[in-house]
Amino acid sequence: MIIDGKKIAQVIIEKLKSQPKPEKIFAAILVGENPQSESFLKQKEKVAKELGIDFRIYKFSEELKNDDLREEVRKIALLKKVGGVIVQLPLPEHINKHYILNVIPREKDVDVLGERALGAFYTGRNPILPPAVGVVDEILQTTNYKLQTTAVAVVGRGFLVGRPIAVWLMDKVKELGVFGREGNLSELKNYDLVITGVGKAGLIKPEMLKSGAGVIDFGYSIDENGKIHGDFETNLPINQLTNQLNFYTPTPAGTGPILVAKLFENFFKLISFL
Repeated sequence: MIIDGKKIAQVIIEKLKSQPKPEKIFAAILVGENPQSESFLKQKEKVAKELGIDFRIYKFSEELKNDDLREEVRKIALLKKVGGVIVQLPLPEHINKHYILNVIPREKDVDVLGERALGAFYTGRNPILPPAVGVVDEILQTTNYKLQTTAVAVVGRGFLVGRPIAVWLMDKVKELGVFGREGNLSELKNYDLVITGVGKAGLIKPEMLKSGAGVIDFGYSIDENGKIHGDFETNLPINQLTNQLNFYTPTPAGTGPILVAKLFENFFKLISFL
């Protein structure tokens, strides 16, 4: 089965449309000139328009220093009319992302990236899941996948994808393996489900996986020709992939659209508490 991320995302969006239209602003922080970040924000802006949400992008120069950017984000986050805040990553190299993210109040942290929101998530007390975790949960529900008897491998330990997903899975699966990008990926043959978010095109080949495995791919990289690739190599004929695997997410149109939809689902949940 090929997971249709656009279809799953649209189901989430249609459910959100049935809820009262938010009166709060969804604020997005963009620092510097980054075409890829601007492209991601346009995708979010498109969904916001569909949902009737006031989505505002606040742009700042990459020349800003840590303290100055933190103060600007703090002022935006504390506005009463703002119900949710995201900081589009990556930030310029001289900016300490954690220093900036930690200024967002937990009750407005839609991405669950600040220390207070993350701490609450790690202890099971946060009202929303990190969007990447929400994507995995949504795909598993859609496919009626049972985790209790499953061996799951998470490839990549990043704080956006690998780390929160691994923590969420710990008490839900039979066996959990966590691998870095330089780990011994030949061991993936032992796992029923592989979740990857490294951002290295073609890192995982179909022949590295056991027959009947599932793949959830968050990897995202662009080659010199502008083509988008995931971590999972999908150059084989589609029928060969679908015969070998239980399911997999393509790139693009796999996890990406669901991630955006989950972000807005989080926004709706958070503003219900304000």
